[in-house]
Amino acid sequence: MAILASGASRVLVQGMTGWAGRHYSSSMLDYGTRVVAGVTPSKAGTRFLDLPIHGDVASAMREHRIDVSIVFVPPQNAGAAMIEAIEAEVPVIVAVTERVPLHDMVKVRAALAGSRSILVGPNSQGILSPGQCKIGVMATASARPGRVGVISRSASLTSEVIAQITEAGLGQSTTVGIGGDPICGLSMRDCLSLFLKDEETDGVVLIGEIGGSQEEELAEFVAAARPSIPIVATVVGRHAPPRRRMGHAGAFAEGTNDAAGKIRALERAGIAIAPSPHLIGETIRAALRQAADATRERSVA
Repeated sequence: MAILASGASRVLVQGMTGWAGRHYSSSMLDYGTRVVAGVTPSKAGTRFLDLPIHGDVASAMREHRIDVSIVFVPPQNAGAAMIEAIEAEVPVIVAVTERVPLHDMVKVRAALAGSRSILVGPNSQGILSPGQCKIGVMATASARPGRVGVISRSASLTSEVIAQITEAGLGQSTTVGIGGDPICGLSMRDCLSLFLKDEETDGVVLIGEIGGSQEEELAEFVAAARPSIPIVATVVGRHAPPRRRMGHAGAFAEGTNDAAGKIRALERAGIAIAPSPHLIGETIRAALRQAADATRERSVA
């Protein structure tokens, strides 16, 4: 079972006719994702990639059952595109766009309050449920169906972690790129909560990074919830200079939001820390083996 999206999910692409929308819509279709329509206001009533193009999300929702919308809209208009999807009550919205202005994201967060929508992103790689659907820009060559969930703030490390998990013989249930921006929708904690409810996820890998407080908030949740499945984490940016932006708007190392502070918080919550990013696959395999051994011992006792 996948979280957020599955092979049955019907997908709308906002900004389908731009370069990124066209390229990744083709990639998603090739993977088997059920893309059913696109939105480009200036091209309403036309067809693109042999799919209908609508002028707005609401009209697309009237014509099709839409489970997920993905936003390939330039930064200056991405906030409005997200709000349009929220107001149309799209269940899951994935925003790939980077560098969305913070004041626009404040408006998006206000629109999300009390809504029926879940927003993943912005600055998200998307959602990948191997063998079922790809909604976003993630590489798929190393992905295999399995029972390990992946939650990632780091785009560059996600493909490496997927490859390690596959090489360990485990595979992935779903990989979710939540993005690294300071104001976003679905948090690491929210995403972990979804995985803990998924009966076909046996363990979770967290890819954290410097900046913000998402890892600390997740650690508090884990310490209180005491989940039964193993959780393994890595935090990138251990050697980043303090008080300097590293790559994008969310990655500031300051105070306890540096890598060392995040690692301490996660360890206190009982989360296993991979000694190095290249050991994530080995670490989650060992954690799952240890959990299975403990289960067997309890059943014998």
